[in-house]
This record gives sequence, C-alpha cells and structure tokens, in this order.
Amino acid sequence: MNIKEKIRTVPHWPIQGVMFRDITTLLQDPEAFRSSCDQFYERYKEMNIDKVVGIDARGFIFGAVLAYRLGVGFIPVRKKGKLPPETISQEYQLEYGSAVVEISENAIIKGERILVVDDLIATGGTIYAATELVKQLGGEIVECAFIVELPDLNGREKIKDYKIFALTEFEGE
Repeated sequence: MNIKEKIRTVPHWPIQGVMFRDITTLLQDPEAFRSSCDQFYERYKEMNIDKVVGIDARGFIFGAVLAYRLGVGFIPVRKKGKLPPETISQEYQLEYGSAVVEISENAIIKGERILVVDDLIATGGTIYAATELVKQLGGEIVECAFIVELPDLNGREKIKDYKIFALTEFEGE
C-alpha cells in the first residue's frame, strides 16, 4: 500500500506558505492505518526493543499500537504540565519561540533499548527534545521512527547521532 497517497496536504495551514501533511486521513482509512502499524511492527519485531516512547500527541497513536504489538511498555513524552510529578523536562525551539516536553523521571531504566515514535519529522525540535530526555534517563535509542519525513526542513541534522526511519517523505512539495 502507498501510505503517501493516504496523507492529505492542506495548503497554507496553519500559516501562509506551509503545506501541512495531515495524517488524519491515513488514520481514518482502516487499511492504511493497519498497513502503517504493520510496517513498523515488521521493522522492529526482531530489534529487542524494551520500551516505545511516543511523542505528544500523534506519536501516542502509533507508539502505543507498536508497544502493544511488540509486547513492551509505552512511555508518553508530553507537553509541559500534562504528566504528574516527578518529571524531567527539555526545552526546544520552535519557528517562533520555544516549547517544553516532559517525561516521567522513572520511565526508563538505564540501558533499556528505546524506540522513539512520532508522526512526522520536520525541523526536528520535538524529536531532539524527546531524544535528550531518553538520553538523560540512560536509555539507549535504537531508532527514531516516523510516518512522514520532510527532508527539506533538515530535521535529521538535530538528531544525527541516531538512526531514523520514515514510512514516506514529502520532498520539496
């Protein structure tokens, strides 16, 4: 199945000039959603993953399904103030300003093999923050997985120490 065909492009949203890649159309298509989850499972089933980290909010969808299929724990990385204490946090830069994400401070045991999942990598700020949190807790990042990569925005550069996998990409479109 061609996953890319199931992702809607919304021109000029949320601001003029942005081509928003909307995965809700993929999620609404049972075959496309199943295929995406199955592709991730097939890739990671033999990699001895201990836990899956999913990034707020769409990373929760694919990360939780994958953790379930792999028979491992799921860890949410959430926007600041959404997890009960005790947490650690990491600030990251947005196009205009900054944001903070958090993880429970006891979520990872040092040395655990971690897969980090989000729906999309663009400029790399959010995934960078999530990998920093995993690193602070002593997790070994096996790979960072995405449905979509936007390579023109150079997000890979922010996490160049880690392997990256995406089911599809939208380049220069």
